[in-house]
Amino acid sequence: MSGEPQEIADRAFAFAVRIVALSQVLDEKPGTSRTLANQLLRSGTSIGANLAESEGGQSRAD
Repeated sequence: MSGEPQEIADRAFAFAVRIVALSQVLDEKPGTSRTLANQLLRSGTSIGANLAESEGGQSRAD
C-alpha cells in the first residue's frame, strides 16, 4: 500500500475479493461447514450493496 487513504468503495471491493477467495478455500477443505462458508460469502460481499444503497438516500436519515 502506498500510504494514501483509499476510497471506501475501493476498500469494500478489495475486501469482497478476499472474502470470495477465502470462501473458495473453505469450500475445498473437508470438514468445513458449507453453511459457515456461505454465510461468510454473503455477509462479506453485501458491503458493496449497502454502500450503493446508502448513496441513493435522499437525506442522512435515509
